[in-house]
Amino acid sequence: MRDTRIQKAMADMGLCSRRRAEQIILEGRVKLNGRPVKLGDKMDMNTDILQVDDRTIRPNKKKEYKYYMMHKPRGYITTAKDDRGRKTVMDLISEIPERVYPVGRLDKDSEGMLLFTNDGELANKLTHPSHHVSKMYRVTVHPKASEEQIIALTDGVYLDDGSKTLPAIIHVVAEEDERTVMEMTIREGKNRQIRRMCEAVGLQVARLSRKSIGPVKLGMLAPGKYRELKPAEVLALKNAATKAARQKRARGKED
Repeated sequence: MRDTRIQKAMADMGLCSRRRAEQIILEGRVKLNGRPVKLGDKMDMNTDILQVDDRTIRPNKKKEYKYYMMHKPRGYITTAKDDRGRKTVMDLISEIPERVYPVGRLDKDSEGMLLFTNDGELANKLTHPSHHVSKMYRVTVHPKASEEQIIALTDGVYLDDGSKTLPAIIHVVAEEDERTVMEMTIREGKNRQIRRMCEAVGLQVARLSRKSIGPVKLGMLAPGKYRELKPAEVLALKNAATKAARQKRARGKED
């Protein structure tokens, strides 16, 4: 019986996150039983043959989910492969035996905590717009941030595409004549959001490092290194995603 959406099946098979699977389908790279599929199509996980880029993907009914944390260094891009030959985060986890993929993104010039997993359901919960899981970043900006700029960032600012960000939590760590170091906590995952927020109020980001996702912290993990998450950390992430989605639904009802 065809009861599983193909993007969910791809995530469950550990191929990529559900959002990335949707993009791959839209690019026309997925076939079911030899025929191209469209977004929303379903499949039978037991009988149908799924192909991505003409490679057959088979479900692993005994899949063991794995969860890793990396301290992404600057200079690496968050993608599985790059046609331009640039360094990717996958180069740093080549020794992991399981096929895992990054959860969300950090741009090339950013660093800090990046999660990897083959658990498509959790990856979707952590990255989907309907789940506002908090993320904390340590941000160095130029010039020195004024009180008005910090208040604007806290209240939410309009980005270059016309969208307004949700309120953020700002804690000033250090101030000098020409720079400010802040800890910024946001509950969204817009593309390059922190940099765009700062640009919107006239600040330039000099350094950006993600320190935590939900209740899980990067800690003292060195740049370029990774470790497997503890079971308690995995459970904490799942609980945070569920709680964030519940709170968002509650706010929607109030509105």
